[in-house]
Amino acid sequence: MAHSKTELLKKMSVNPWFAALPLAERKAMLAVTSLQIVSVGDVVYRKGDLSGSFYGVLDGLLRVSASGEDGREGILSVLESGNWFGETTLLDGQPRPHDVTVLQAGELLVIAPADFKRLMRRLGFAHGMAALLTARVRGLFGLVEDTMLRSIRMRVARRLISLAKGDMTMAAQTRQGVQVSHEELAMMLGVTRQTLAKELKYFVREGVLQLGYGHIDFLDTHLLLREAGLS
Repeated sequence: MAHSKTELLKKMSVNPWFAALPLAERKAMLAVTSLQIVSVGDVVYRKGDLSGSFYGVLDGLLRVSASGEDGREGILSVLESGNWFGETTLLDGQPRPHDVTVLQAGELLVIAPADFKRLMRRLGFAHGMAALLTARVRGLFGLVEDTMLRSIRMRVARRLISLAKGDMTMAAQTRQGVQVSHEELAMMLGVTRQTLAKELKYFVREGVLQLGYGHIDFLDTHLLLREAGLS
């Protein structure tokens, strides 16, 4: 499906990082993008790959994950419409640090390595990439801090809040629920489903959450924020 540059600009600018770029940089990015249609289960790239591009999620949902030596998979983050990803290998030349797999079919905007390199010569784009990487580092340190210092209950609450803000989107607005299965949430937290179920039952009993098939609704966002230590 063809999209006008104006349509792409409007659709991608719902993302806080992209919207914060100067208009000239956003237009420069979109001027060099190509469109890639993806289906459920498609792998955009795997851990260890050296090739690839810089990607924007126009439509769909993607999973960023890694697998341990025992074969267990951990979900690191979820990428929704508006998110950009894949810059690490293009910046340092090292292998891809994780897998990216399509959860919901959609379309990706693709910026080829040569075009990405030319964009990096633009001061506004380079500053934008620095801001994006800084946000990534803050998010990763937050996950490490949660694992080391916080209880399982607080980690569950904080992860739900993060997902409600689009996870990697880093939106200011907290949605009233998230589309996530219990298995996926357990994989994000690195806990067993039994451990997660115990904490979710607590939140349901306290009137904080309502559980559905493949989704979790927030009945009391203020209480969830309090349980997360964010209010």
